[in-house]
Amino acid sequence: MEKFQHAVDKSAIPTVDIMGVKIADINLPWLMRFTEDNINVLGGDYICVANVHTTVKSSEDDEYRAIQNDSVLTIPDGGPLSSVGRKRGALQISRTTGPDYMNEVFSISAEKGYRHYFYGSKPETIDKIIANLQNDYPGINVVGHYAPPFRPVTEEEDIEIINAINSARPDFVWVGLGAPKQEQWMAAHQGRITGLMIGVGAGFDYFAGNISRAPKFMQNHNLEWLYRLLQDPKRLFMRYLVTNSKFIWHAVIRGK
Repeated sequence: MEKFQHAVDKSAIPTVDIMGVKIADINLPWLMRFTEDNINVLGGDYICVANVHTTVKSSEDDEYRAIQNDSVLTIPDGGPLSSVGRKRGALQISRTTGPDYMNEVFSISAEKGYRHYFYGSKPETIDKIIANLQNDYPGINVVGHYAPPFRPVTEEEDIEIINAINSARPDFVWVGLGAPKQEQWMAAHQGRITGLMIGVGAGFDYFAGNISRAPKFMQNHNLEWLYRLLQDPKRLFMRYLVTNSKFIWHAVIRGK
């Protein structure tokens, strides 16, 4: 398939290199201006939401790093990324989380007429998301959703999924498969999906009410990872132990 060409000029988007990943030197107000100004031409492209885990994994996996760097934007969800970015001269970078971005987009969706599609997670989680969105953001337009099976989809199934999404004509396709699956899925569908794809991972569970955000003081001091660890220690303990240690050694100490 012919390589997808970005509809916006990526060279105009400031970035900072952290462990080989081009993290966008942006903040949430910048991202919202960019979204509102360009949403009509961003269909088929994707945004990666980067944290310490995805950045360390990208540094060790050439294919995954290429996926991160071929996005229209890879935004600094993790507080340590913005901290390192500022030390490297990034002028406007600040933590820009997936859930915060979702909230800002949802808040103006009725006014702007934005159309949303949710791809990923489980049917019961998506049902909770839609119910909560309709209650919290009156007038929001969710035009479709799909929870894929816990197995690889066939080529025929994939074509059906693409056709279903494109028939719904979404402006935003929120992808919640977890890293690295969501980024791999978006890259594989770059140029084939009509909406802007954003890989938001845990954002699905936040808006479903399955998990809660950390208190503001923890978010402001780069401690949301600790709050999430306390909520799900069995799944996250080894991930955080390994990836946080690697990030401190390579990005903070070695300056990679």
